[in-house]
Amino acid sequence: MASQPAGFQTIDVAGVATEILIRGSGRPILYLHGGEGIEPDLGFVDALAATETVYAPSHPGFGGSDLPRRFSTVDDLAYHYLDLIESLDLTDCAVVGASFGGWIAAQLAIKASPRIAALVLIDPLGIKVSGPETRDIVDLFFHSPEEQRGLLYADPPPVERPDSIEAATRIARNRESFSLYGWSPTLYDPKLHQRLHRIAVPTLLLWGAEDRVVLPAYGRAYADAIPGAAFSLIAGAGHYPHIEQTTATAGELARFLTGQRAKAGEVA
Repeated sequence: MASQPAGFQTIDVAGVATEILIRGSGRPILYLHGGEGIEPDLGFVDALAATETVYAPSHPGFGGSDLPRRFSTVDDLAYHYLDLIESLDLTDCAVVGASFGGWIAAQLAIKASPRIAALVLIDPLGIKVSGPETRDIVDLFFHSPEEQRGLLYADPPPVERPDSIEAATRIARNRESFSLYGWSPTLYDPKLHQRLHRIAVPTLLLWGAEDRVVLPAYGRAYADAIPGAAFSLIAGAGHYPHIEQTTATAGELARFLTGQRAKAGEVA
């Protein structure tokens, strides 16, 4: 298993050793990272942890988390996170997922756990909205890591090279596992779109206005398939608004959760 960055711990989730970062205090947020692993998202995790308790695991096969042989689909990851929520006894939990993590979050939410109170999807992958001959999602596996950065970011940051064998090992595991879960069909589940109507919790979709991996029109179609879902664009951001526009994205998310909790209090 790859060496862990500072602050992470390993917990057992139904027999799967799972690396997790827990930060902050307040109501729980389960944060699900994108296909590049948790490392690029740590600044966003810190922003969320200013007001909430954030549980940020590495998906099975990513970072320092084990990859059981029985895991091969995003649906496997969704059930893993249902197990994690129960093992940590999280209640009134907001699930937040970005990109690949947003796909996992949507797949989790259609299973309707009573422990989940809200859902925030940040440029999620996972559905097919166009015809069979139209590609909705850029095939990231076709592009080199350098080319991917030009697609993922409105203003691509410099490439950071790993500074140790351990860091390089984590990157290699992330890429291999992302390919395992997303290879065929490329980054979507053919049945997820038709099941999004099952999501019964307040839902917000946040989208980078300059996303070139999945266009904002794809995001609006995603939102339209979820009953009552809200949709908001983040200016000056590509596929990773939580990285490029951390403050704006965290602010939109916080306002949504505050509003939903106030409504829940009025109903109660």
